[in-house]
Amino acid sequence: MDKNNTLRGLIGAEDQLLDLISDEHISTSFDTPLKPDAFKMDDETKIQLITKHFTQIMDILGLDLTDDSLKDTPKRVAKMYVKEIFSGLNPDLKPLPTLFENQYKYNQMLVERNISVYSNCEHHFVPITGKAHVAYISNGKVIGLSKLNRIVQYYSQRPQVQERLTIQIANEMKKALGTEDVAVIIDAHHHCVSSRGIRDVNSSTVTAEYCGKFLLPDTRNEFLKHIG
Repeated sequence: MDKNNTLRGLIGAEDQLLDLISDEHISTSFDTPLKPDAFKMDDETKIQLITKHFTQIMDILGLDLTDDSLKDTPKRVAKMYVKEIFSGLNPDLKPLPTLFENQYKYNQMLVERNISVYSNCEHHFVPITGKAHVAYISNGKVIGLSKLNRIVQYYSQRPQVQERLTIQIANEMKKALGTEDVAVIIDAHHHCVSSRGIRDVNSSTVTAEYCGKFLLPDTRNEFLKHIG
C-alpha cells in the first residue's frame, strides 16, 4: 500500500509539473526538439512500434480490442502519426522552393492570406487549427504561390507550439527567398484550451513574426490592412 501511495504521489507531482509547463508554453529553441538519431528508424518500423504501444494505451484505458470497431485502431493511429499529422518531422518531405525571376519588376509586398493551419500541441497532442497570413517583398526572385502553403503545412505537421511554428515559417521563407523582408501571422484555436483545462471554446491565439522592412510601421500596417 505504501508503495502504491508513493507511486501515486510521484505521478501527481509529475502531472502538476507538466500542467505548469503547458500553461506557461515554455519552449527552449526555434528548432523542433529532436533526438540525434531521430531519422535512423524507417517509417514502417515506427508504425509497428507505435501500433504496439498504442495497443497498450488502449488496453490500459479498458477498451476491448477484440471489438470490430477498435481492433485496427492502433495501426490506424500509428500510420496517421507517421504518414500524416507528424510527417513534417521527416526532412525528406521538406518542400523545395520553386523560384522565378521577378520579370515584372514587382517591388511591393506579396501577401498570401488564410492559409489553413492544422497542427498539434506538443504538450497534449491535440489539434491546433487556424489560419496563417504570410507576406514578402521580392529582392529579385519570386516563389511559386503553392510553395508558401506547403511551407506552412510542412512546419505545421509536427508537434508544435504556435510561437515556434510562426518563427519556423518565417525563417524558412527568408531562407528560400534570400530576403529578410517577410512577415507571418497565425491566428489559431487550441484544443488543449477548449477540450480540457479551462474549456474555453471562444478564444484564439495570435502570433506574429516581422522581419526586415516589415519592422517599419508603415510596411507592417500595410500588411495588416491587407489581411483585414
